[in-house]
Amino acid sequence: MALIDFSDDYFMKQALQEAVKAIDAGEVPIGAVVVCDNQVIGRGHNLIETLTDSTAHAEMQAFTSAMEYLGGKYLDECILYVTLEPCTMCAGAAYWSRLAKLVFGASDTRRGYREMAGNVLYPKTEVVKGVMKIECSKLLKEFFSAKRNGSA
Repeated sequence: MALIDFSDDYFMKQALQEAVKAIDAGEVPIGAVVVCDNQVIGRGHNLIETLTDSTAHAEMQAFTSAMEYLGGKYLDECILYVTLEPCTMCAGAAYWSRLAKLVFGASDTRRGYREMAGNVLYPKTEVVKGVMKIECSKLLKEFFSAKRNGSA
């Protein structure tokens, strides 16, 4: 039996799979997974258009799923993997959940929490940025390029 390498890349690939589900649903391709003890306990992708809910971000979907799984409101032993740097709302939700670690792929220089609000994360939250950033960025660029060209 082969051992699984539970690296940041391994879990970011799962977040990317969620982002592809978003594309299939006509949503902006952002995906997220919440991991605890090397197990995915929450998944999510953007559902803003589907639910006509501007708060239905990938991170929020993954947080809700993970909290239901754990039966509690804190994710202080969990890691969020998300393909795009969270916005201020999602970073705030990470704060309230006491998230242990945030790992994101592409930076969001326009709407990311670091640009909009600085560090709004829980003081103990570790941050790792740029994991698989090329793949994460490429998915977004291709999606918006197709939108501009009318083929999406």
